[in-house]
Amino acid sequence: MHTFDLSMEHITKVEGSAALNLRVENGQVKEVHFALTEYKRFFTEALKGKALAAIPPHLARICGTCSNAHIMASIEACEKALGITPSPQTKLLRVLTMHGLMIRDHALHLYLFSMPDIFGKDAFLDLDENDSIEHQLLHDGFDTKSAGNFLATLVAGRSVHATYPVIGGYLKFPEPVGVAEAIKKLQTIRPAVLRLVEIFRNAPFHFDCKTKYMALVPDGSYGYLEGKIMTSAGEIYGENEFRNHLERVVLPYSQASAYTYEGEGYMVGALARLNLAKDKLHPKTQESLPHILKLFPSTDIYLNNVAQAVEILHSVDESIEILSNNVFKPEPVIKMEVKESVGVGVIEAPRGTLYHKLVIGADGKVKEGEVVVPTGQNQINIERDISRLVEELIKQETTKEKIAFEIEKLIRAYDPCMSCGSHFLKVNWA
Repeated sequence: MHTFDLSMEHITKVEGSAALNLRVENGQVKEVHFALTEYKRFFTEALKGKALAAIPPHLARICGTCSNAHIMASIEACEKALGITPSPQTKLLRVLTMHGLMIRDHALHLYLFSMPDIFGKDAFLDLDENDSIEHQLLHDGFDTKSAGNFLATLVAGRSVHATYPVIGGYLKFPEPVGVAEAIKKLQTIRPAVLRLVEIFRNAPFHFDCKTKYMALVPDGSYGYLEGKIMTSAGEIYGENEFRNHLERVVLPYSQASAYTYEGEGYMVGALARLNLAKDKLHPKTQESLPHILKLFPSTDIYLNNVAQAVEILHSVDESIEILSNNVFKPEPVIKMEVKESVGVGVIEAPRGTLYHKLVIGADGKVKEGEVVVPTGQNQINIERDISRLVEELIKQETTKEKIAFEIEKLIRAYDPCMSCGSHFLKVNWA
């Protein structure tokens, strides 16, 4: 057990395909390769020559579950390049679009991917309908995800690959009947979200992840679309400056690029957001969770799941407030006047900070572009934490099967996103 190789051909219950190769000699980890094994699809190369209006739906296809985040980031990049300032109503609709995404996507990860680990199950549907707690959680999971889907569909047209948001505005607007239904659904799931927070708060998993945390932090209330990039070390810089601080790292064994911040690994995601901005959460969320918010800032990677549950509650509370206090009226989309320019869009996707950069020619077509996704930014941290975890488990004389399972749990805590995958784990020991 002190000298071995470990090959994980598939990582289960994560978004997409990933693999892991690990080499241990005399109780020390000599090599960790966490590889994103989705084949390259060259989205940024395919940007070239496209008209701006085609960019948001094109980049949405990078990912099914995070598609609306890519739409928001690419729209922002286009608008920054063209000098378009969206209307106050458009800004509210974009906030609601992101809340629908956060509710749906965090619920998917927490209920279907991570919760089975807490109850010792292989899958969420293995929870026992005859057990009162597990029965409740089964229904909570589907109700919460459904409410997020409904909100996203109402505001953005679809819960994935949204059709209403475009450069300069929205094509369609929520009707009063739909708004009332959305409020009702959100109010109904609020107790379920409070139960979800407690389930993950009491989960018996802990792992210290001392690193820098980075997020887009707004000046006003907690949100995902505006602000400045901040780190847990106190650095602050503008969205356009991101390339001066993030270094791309080529990993020859992975289909995705990794990134460092000033030469070191760092973490993005819900844990980073709460570490840096918990005081900006919706007042009702803060009122309901004072005992939970005391846990942050934290370096426990498993509290990333708690942070995601807290964000669901924030999205529920702020969405109810926005929907209750606004009447949405049709308004024209702001017309584009193309010009040679560069635009950067930065938002907080469910799994962390997402960067889109577009270089636009005088003809209004894209000359080149860049997309930096959260999982690529977390990849080096994930490898480092796996190395530390395995060395700790070896000291405890842990079995090979237990090591493989604990590695999977740690990777799931980061909630990486490759694309949908469901293969069961295969471990080859040499």
